Amino acid sequence: MAEATLPDDPAISDGGAPAPSENGAAVSDERTELQKQVARRRTFGIISHPDAGKTTLTEKMLLLGGAIHEAGTIKARKSDRHATSDWMNMEKERGISVTSSVMQFTHGGRVLNLLDTPGHKDFSEDTYRVLTAVDSALMVLDHAAGVEQQTEKLMEVCRMREIPILTFINKLDRDGLP
Repeated sequence: MAEATLPDDPAISDGGAPAPSENGAAVSDERTELQKQVARRRTFGIISHPDAGKTTLTEKMLLLGGAIHEAGTIKARKSDRHATSDWMNMEKERGISVTSSVMQFTHGGRVLNLLDTPGHKDFSEDTYRVLTAVDSALMVLDHAAGVEQQTEKLMEVCRMREIPILTFINKLDRDGLP
């Protein structure tokens, strides 16, 4: 994983030591606090082909992470509880992700930025943009559908950008491809 970098700050010299100031200790303390905050954060995207279960997994992670108290449902037209990441009417009605959604929660002393991405190739540019901002990717594979063309393309983009990938195989309760 690439090391996080600090934002450009005139109070910090190129050598990494605090720049001279009237209150050198305060600048050093600010930098130390900023470094601590940067080290606590992890940003990851959940990616896959359509209907692999990205949004369902997102809901489960938010629920277990304490960010929500009740998981929403996917493709439940009569339900009052929709997925947290599905905020557009079309997403709620059709049960698909059209845009990426960012949710943040804390777990184990870390601040996690979770990016739920669209799976359909018509919305893939949004997913590719998200991959420029993540520390890692969680690739969701659908056991029943196998590895699809969109999945291979996303893996290729992650490899090209040297993004670490954790693979999660979903829907193991269904028969898989031979």
